[in-house]
Order: sequence, then structure tokens, then C-alpha cells
Amino acid sequence: MNGLYALKPWYAARLGGLRTALARRGVSPDTLTAAGVLCAAGAGAALALLPAPAAAAPVALLLAARLAFANLDGALARDTGRTTHRGSVLNELGDRAADLLVLAGFLTLAPLWLVATAALAATLPSWVSLAGAAAGAERLNGGPVGKTERCLLAVVAAATGWAVPVLAVVAVGSALTAAFRLGRLWRVLGEAGAAR
Repeated sequence: MNGLYALKPWYAARLGGLRTALARRGVSPDTLTAAGVLCAAGAGAALALLPAPAAAAPVALLLAARLAFANLDGALARDTGRTTHRGSVLNELGDRAADLLVLAGFLTLAPLWLVATAALAATLPSWVSLAGAAAGAERLNGGPVGKTERCLLAVVAAATGWAVPVLAVVAVGSALTAAFRLGRLWRVLGEAGAAR
């Protein structure tokens, strides 16, 4: 079950021309990571400060840009031979910060405990994937509520004002995504251990 992550190759192909232009201009992949975090902060601010449905358009545009930058930074680094361990760490920190900044936008719309629960749950799928990569497995992605789905859910909240139900879906869906990835990881590591 890959969710909207299955669209990543199609989306990356659509961004190919932009990636080429950025490479020609010598833009740093780290700059794109930072731009993605700023877009997420803007989306969180729009969610917090604008009423539904007026918040929908700015939140959708800023989160679309956030996802584009998240796609472009690593691809640009690979295309230009600028992949580094530091860049990988910055990319991961940028992704987590962006997720948390968007969810912080819900602080004016929902109880603190629910926002905190959703924020914690939203980090779980990435922690599972990073733990698997640290154990030597391929980085796992996908699941019912990953990064792309969380962005889409934020747009739904911005359009409808349904902050509490959306946060509940983010929390439960992210926990299920982490469990889904952990199950896959457990099988992969078990098969790798049996093959030795």
C-alpha cells in the first residue's frame, strides 16, 4: 500500500524541466530544502490565521510548493553530484520541521493535546523508515497517511474548518502507516537475516 506516494515518479517527471533549470543556475539543494520549510511555515500560518474556506487556496498552493521542493532537493543533489551525508540529514530535518510547522497551524483550531498527538504520530512513519535504513534495509515509503496525504488533509481542514476530525485522521492514519512500514521492515530484515 503506497498511497499517494505511488504518484512520486509521475510528479518527479513533471518537475524535470524545473530541475534542469535549477541545475543550470547552480541552485543548492539545501536552498530548496529551506524553501520547502518556509512554504510549510506559510501554510501553517494561513491555516491558523485565515478562516475556512478562505484558507484553502493559500494552504493548497503553499503545500504544493512544499511538496515540490521536497521532491526537487534530493533529485537536484543526485543530478548534480552534490549528494552528501550532511545534505541527507538536512533533508530529513527539513521534512520533519515542515510537517510540524503545518500541524502547528492547528493550534488555534483544536485542543493542544490533539495537535500534539497528531504531531507525534506524524513523525512515527519516518522514524520507522530511518530505523530500517540504519539497520541496512532500503528506505521504506508509502502507507495510508504519509507526507503527501498529511498535506492533502491540511487542505481539507483549511477548506472545511474540520480541524478536529482531520487531526484525528492524521493521528490514527500516521500510526497505521508506521505500523504498516514496521511490518514490511520486519519481514525484510527477517528475510535478510535468513539469507545469511
